[in-house]
Amino acid sequence: MNSASGELRAHYQGYVDWFDGMSAERMTRKRQEADALFRRSGITFAVYGDEAGAERLIPFDVIPRIIPSHEWLALADGLRQRVKALNAFIHDIYHGQEILKAGRIPAEQVISNAQYRPEMQGVDVPNNIYAAIAGVDIVRAGAGEFYVLEDNLRVPSGVSYMVENRKMMMRLFPELFARNRVAPVEHYPDLLLDTLRAVAPKGVLDPVVVVLTPGSFNSAYFEHAFLAQQMGVELVEGQDLFVRDEQVFMRTTQGPQRVDVIYRRIDDDFLDPLAFRPDSMLGVPGILSAYRAGNVTISNAVGTGVADDKSIYPYVGEMVRFYLGEEPILNNVPTYMLRKPEDLAYTLEHLPELVVKEVHGAGGYGMLVGPASTKAEIEDFRLRILASPEKYIAQPTLSLSTCPTFVDAGIAPRHIDLRPFVLSGNEVRFVPGGLTRVALKEGSLVVNSSQGGGTKDTWVMEN
Repeated sequence: MNSASGELRAHYQGYVDWFDGMSAERMTRKRQEADALFRRSGITFAVYGDEAGAERLIPFDVIPRIIPSHEWLALADGLRQRVKALNAFIHDIYHGQEILKAGRIPAEQVISNAQYRPEMQGVDVPNNIYAAIAGVDIVRAGAGEFYVLEDNLRVPSGVSYMVENRKMMMRLFPELFARNRVAPVEHYPDLLLDTLRAVAPKGVLDPVVVVLTPGSFNSAYFEHAFLAQQMGVELVEGQDLFVRDEQVFMRTTQGPQRVDVIYRRIDDDFLDPLAFRPDSMLGVPGILSAYRAGNVTISNAVGTGVADDKSIYPYVGEMVRFYLGEEPILNNVPTYMLRKPEDLAYTLEHLPELVVKEVHGAGGYGMLVGPASTKAEIEDFRLRILASPEKYIAQPTLSLSTCPTFVDAGIAPRHIDLRPFVLSGNEVRFVPGGLTRVALKEGSLVVNSSQGGGTKDTWVMEN
């Protein structure tokens, strides 16, 4: 809320005027009320391998993160540019591969990538949109500049918490929204449905849209059900769909109904047992053939994961220059690629200072935060890196920005990031803000809910 010199930032003035009249007891009661309401509504997530129980609440912080409108507008321009370049890249690598021929990205890094799907070579998708839904993780460093930490293009999650956090804040503190002009986010499901309809197969005027979930044991099942309900479409599992004559149908009480657009929350490997993992019980046999024939749209597209792999991430700036002829508005965090001998040598020498991540890792697993690790943890990770250096990248430990957070000991600074959700259909759209995730452990830089992180409501102030 305050600058380094201790001055209150102007966009927090309205909130602070209100907050100064609040007692610690009332804030504590409101936090308990939020937990009770979230639990009653079933707003939980699962942690795989957690012996304490399958369902957990994501801790919700009652102090919002506030972004002034001019900062959001600059960020929004950068997000549009980045997602356009990523979609152009995915189209290119499954068609002419011009960026590889030009030597701007090493071909073997794409073609040998575990997320590259040869089955998609030459397959056209509506409007050339591969990542209709993108979740771009943004962090802010010491001088206030924004950096992209990673791009989530396969099945980005968390948007339901963005919407529910806003509903919760409006329920707990309605007077705040009377006093502050906060840009709305509640219309996200409407934008999502418009986006999915916009990428329907050619010639389909009134597309039938469904949300495909792996089922109730998936960690993000609440979100799948929430989005289907909010969009007014069916939530289906693989067994609810079948393929006939290269078309996808949904089983209903009135008989088979053709499906045109599938918002899938299942990884590529499990989508079609005839094409990918034969042991998958989650997907739909033959769905890839219907997709390749152009009779159904799967969002996000099969093979999209090649562009959100951490070994491809360092080249996104090059994609912006190559496909758009522009300089990137949003910068990446400087990244060492451990498949390169010089980057490997530097990383091994500076492990206690760096953050090291698995290129296919997610959820805060499989990473080393050097400054917060013991000597034994660092040496253990050194052996892992030496065994398979190509599986890792390393980055400097950024001095991430903090936001006041209501913790047991009172109000304290905690590190945060921001995940805006970018929708690409007939145009690139998003609601202002996104999901702010907060590292609740003092000094921690890991915001993932699976690692004990929480969330905040994100306010973009309207002029």
